[in-house]
Amino acid sequence: MNPTGSDPASLLAMSAVLLATAFFVAGLLLQPRWQAWRRARLARQPFPQAWRRVLRKRVPLVAKLPADLQLKLKQRMQVFLAETAFIGCAGLKVNDEMRVTIAAQACLLLLGRPEVAFDRLRQVLLYPGAFIVDRVHSGAAGVQREERRVLSGESWQQGQVILSWQDVVAGAADASDGHNVVIHEFAHQLDQANGPANGAPLLGTRAQSRRWSQVMQAEFDALHARLARGQWAEPGTPEASPGLLNPYGATDPAEFFAVTSEVFFEQPQALLDQHPALYQVLSEAYGQHPASW
Repeated sequence: MNPTGSDPASLLAMSAVLLATAFFVAGLLLQPRWQAWRRARLARQPFPQAWRRVLRKRVPLVAKLPADLQLKLKQRMQVFLAETAFIGCAGLKVNDEMRVTIAAQACLLLLGRPEVAFDRLRQVLLYPGAFIVDRVHSGAAGVQREERRVLSGESWQQGQVILSWQDVVAGAADASDGHNVVIHEFAHQLDQANGPANGAPLLGTRAQSRRWSQVMQAEFDALHARLARGQWAEPGTPEASPGLLNPYGATDPAEFFAVTSEVFFEQPQALLDQHPALYQVLSEAYGQHPASW
């Protein structure tokens, strides 16, 4: 006789459910520790000589880094490459040269931040060149129309970054022109870590967030004002007097953050000279001072 009124089969099933629940909860609690241990082990692995050759060939910006940051970059890259899937699109076959070139530029953004990886990132989709995206766009009157755009990169909140290999190579080759599609799209990934991109990555303190909002809004408004006065023209044209910040940054705050991140890493001294407050908040957000490299 069962004094609880339950048959043995039911008790066994209930025990199994409780045991499975306990294992699940324990797994959730232990997962961050296991992940940290795994990443630390990956970072300690020897950096392949073949990857060093790729950095020298494709990513000259790495040579500008102080020795301690070069080491840290390689450690971040070890984790990035172990955890991120690369998928070739439109017939492109992804190789280590492509993976390492992208990883080096992406991980540059993490060197002074608390993150050791882009935790939401799952895949990098790589096209041979610019790719076409069809979107439905709503106009001011609410009228929807299809819009076709040719892109060199895109970042999705669902954990995907899409890149054109041709543009990746071009962006990395000149480390001082202020244009880098990998830095741009992975700045969006940082922005999207706490929700849809809004131009505000996770920051350390409330005071830092307030300072960020004030400076970024002022600089964003100033860019709009310069464009309204016609103070920007395409480089190479007779009337060109281009400002330091690409006018694409005036699209919205998210694009402004991504555009200014490109300039921060590739033209830091010019940014410090022309937009010192903007340089300062970016330096605090990234935990880096590239003008000193």
